[in-house]
Parts: sequence; structure tokens; C-alpha cells
Amino acid sequence: MAIPSFVDQARLYVSGGRGGHGCTSVHREKFKPLGGPDGGNGGHGGSVILRVDPQVTTLIDYHRHSKREAPNGQPGRGGHQDGANGRDIILSVPEGTVVRDAVTEELITDLVGAQSEIVIAAGGRGGLGNEALATKARKAPGFALLGEDGQSREIRLELKVLADVGLVGFPSAGKSSLIAAISRARPEIADYPFTTLVPHLGVVVAGDVTYTVADVPGLIPGAAQGKGLGLDFLRHIERCQGLVHVIDCATYEPGRDPVSDLEAIEAELQQYGGLADRPRLVALNKVDVPDGNEMAGLVADEIRARGLEVFLVSAKSGTGLRELTFAMARIVAERRQVVVEAPSVPVVIRPLKSTGPEFTIVRESDGQGGEVWRVRGNKPERWVRQTDFRNAEAVGYLADRLNKLGVEDQLLKLGAEPGEAVAIGGDDPVVFDFAPQIDIGAELLSRRGEDNRMESLRPAAQRRRSLDAEYFAAKEAEKLVSAAVTGLDPETWETPEVPDPQGDEDD
Repeated sequence: MAIPSFVDQARLYVSGGRGGHGCTSVHREKFKPLGGPDGGNGGHGGSVILRVDPQVTTLIDYHRHSKREAPNGQPGRGGHQDGANGRDIILSVPEGTVVRDAVTEELITDLVGAQSEIVIAAGGRGGLGNEALATKARKAPGFALLGEDGQSREIRLELKVLADVGLVGFPSAGKSSLIAAISRARPEIADYPFTTLVPHLGVVVAGDVTYTVADVPGLIPGAAQGKGLGLDFLRHIERCQGLVHVIDCATYEPGRDPVSDLEAIEAELQQYGGLADRPRLVALNKVDVPDGNEMAGLVADEIRARGLEVFLVSAKSGTGLRELTFAMARIVAERRQVVVEAPSVPVVIRPLKSTGPEFTIVRESDGQGGEVWRVRGNKPERWVRQTDFRNAEAVGYLADRLNKLGVEDQLLKLGAEPGEAVAIGGDDPVVFDFAPQIDIGAELLSRRGEDNRMESLRPAAQRRRSLDAEYFAAKEAEKLVSAAVTGLDPETWETPEVPDPQGDEDD
């Protein structure tokens, strides 16, 4: 199947790079076996950025390649060496591109203005190495933080052509011929419906006003409901300052006349919505044809009576085009004084930082007949993702951070009891037993990679050990009962030797 050269809608999966892990290392050299921590930080993952490029006019690149991933950050290394950051990837899009979330259809941004950009998928942060984690109380950390995953999302790109004036009308009404006559645009022109399959832009100069004109293809009755090509291209006139009805006065199709054509297109525009405030002009085209000139003369006054400015034009001979272009320039100039133009300074949109509470705690069902305290928040969830749970000292550091944030105090305030389940995160949470008795913030005197506070048994571990002790005690009792019944030695499960009394007397 052939891929069209003009694409104004595309779905794109974007993913930021993962941050590199921090490094755990201790400087060593001759006569200095413990020179202090020197593990470097991991590099940040690359981000995916959408940027407006005036030279790009279509979204075809993203129609062909719908998945873009930024490089990962490199891990830190010993010797105070930080990992390299992942390279950002820049995706060029046309001006007027609307970005939406493909799942929720939420509007993310509207990219207008050259070089405007948005970080659409931020790269993950690199993890800190043990050099950056060293403090007076923890002089040689035996752990480092893990790098975070980059953002991943599916977006929908939708191009809305930026034009000052939009030409609307039935297929073969002469829109392409008209735009070719008043500008240097050279669209394909032929005498059959739907010749124009993509919007064409042309630049027109009228006096001291320069503006752009776009022809919108495929408008027929029912276009607002998806008939023909109109629904695909009606959005391209949303940004126009004014509209020009191009009406074919020389059509031979039965049931059509200039007034009915005007009413049909206006009905579609009203049904599409959002265009009621745009000034309208009417261009009665093909007056170079005798029948067309006669028809235009018959309906011109009727259309003017509706409050519309009418021009009798011919894209072929050039009749009336000068008056029409200056009328369009007047509308554009008036609208530009009212409508605020796009800022000349490029707009750079970065992900917003959370301004709400740092965390929330609610009690909810765990789905298995029990209850769990659910902790949600950007900081707690990010700290959990950074923690290597195979390292007891790293887990103790996480406990320190959560306590300083106030998570433990809030749990006690809400009535949490020791041993109750606490989950941090949403879809893939980390679940642990609440143990407020663990001392937090004390100087660590344990070996590197360990945490003495982790040696105290949590209530769940105590319950498991108690059950294990009961199980083994029952097994031992069963063993003794079996030995008593069978008369066998419980150690070897053999018949015990009985001493010979006569042999003892002989001795």
C-alpha cells in the first residue's frame, strides 16, 4: 500500500532514556587501602523533544516510524567518574501541530511559533554514587542509588495548517485554480471531484499586507459527519482569520446552483462549530464562461442581501482577482489587530513540578480480604525506584528518607499498628510491614553494605519463626512417639544392643 506524501495525523510512541546507576566504589592505592568513597553518579537518560521546524510541512516521518526512544544514561564508575548523559532526540514537527495523549485524548500542547518545543518524554534521572551519598554519619556508604526509568507515553499528533484565509467550496469549484492564480502555489488541477487531496498553501501580497491562503479540499454535504474528505481537513480552517466561499457558477450537475451551494457549505461549517466569528467573502467563480457569467449576475444581489461581500472572478482570465485579494488583505489586517499574534520568542515547555502535598496515605482493601496502608507521592515512589533492595544499607537509607519526609509520623497519626501492611506506589507497589520501633538517623557502625537496624526482626518475621519452631517441635515429638512404639533408637532407627548379663559375671 502506497504511503501518501502528506500526512496530517500520526500516533507516536515516545520513551525517554533510563538513567544510569550510581557506582559503589572505595578509592584504594598503595599505603592507603581506604581512601574514601569515589563512586560516580549515573548519567541522566535522554529526553524526547518535539520542536517546531518551519521547513517541515507534514507528519509523514512519524507515519512511517511510529516509535522513538532516547538513549540511556551511562552508569557511574569508580575514580570519581560520572556516567555520560543520554543524548536528547529532537523530533521536528510543522507549525500548528496539536499534541494529545493517545489514550485519554487530553490536550498536551499546541505548538505555534518557530523553534517552540516541548519535552514530551523526559529521561530518567541518574542514580547517585556512594561518593555523593557520603555524610558525617555515613562516611563510606556501601550502596548507590539506581537510575530511574524514563517517561513513556503514546501521543497523537494532529496538524492544523496555519493560514490567514481559507478557501472553501464544493469539489471542482476552482479553489486550486484560484490559489494558483493569486500566488505561486502550483497544486494539481483537473476537472474531476477530489482532485485536491491535501491542503495547499499560497502566499499572497496585496499592497503592504502579506498573507497566506489555503484551499480546503473535499467539502460536500455531510462532511462534518465524515462523508467525503471534509472531516479530515475541516480542522485546517480553524486557525484562519477569514473564509472565502468559492462557488462554481458554471456547474452542470443537476440540483446545484450558487445559492444552494453556499447554504450547504455554511451548514457544514456551522455543524463543525467554532467558525461563526470568521468574516466571509463570496467568490462567484468561472465568470469567463458565458453561462457562468449569467448565473453570477442573477444570484449576486441575493447573496449580497444576506450581508456577504460578493466578487465575480475568473481564475482562468484573472477577472476580479485584484479586488478579491485586497478584500482578503483588509480582513487579515483587521483581524491581526484584534487577535493576539503568537510570541516571537520560542516557547519551551518543560514537565511541571508537583505543587500538591508531597505524599498521601489512605487505608484501602488489598484485594485478598485484608487492608493495606497505601502511600502515594512523587518523592516516596521515586525513592523506592532508586533503592536496591538487595542491599540492607540501601534499605536503611530509604527508611531514613521516608522518616524525614514524615511518612512514619503520618502513619502513626492515622492509627497504623506495628505489623500492618504498608504499600508505596500504585500498580507495582513495594509492600512491607510497618515497624515504627526501628531507630532512624543513628550513626551506622556496621560493615559496608549492611545496616544493623535490619537485624531486628519485624513482626511478620517473628510470626514465621514462631510457626517454624512449633512445626519442628511437633516433628520432634512425633519422632519420639514413633521410637517409643517401635522400640527403635530415635537417632539411628536401629534395635539397641542389650548387654549380656553372663558376660559381665565372667569378667
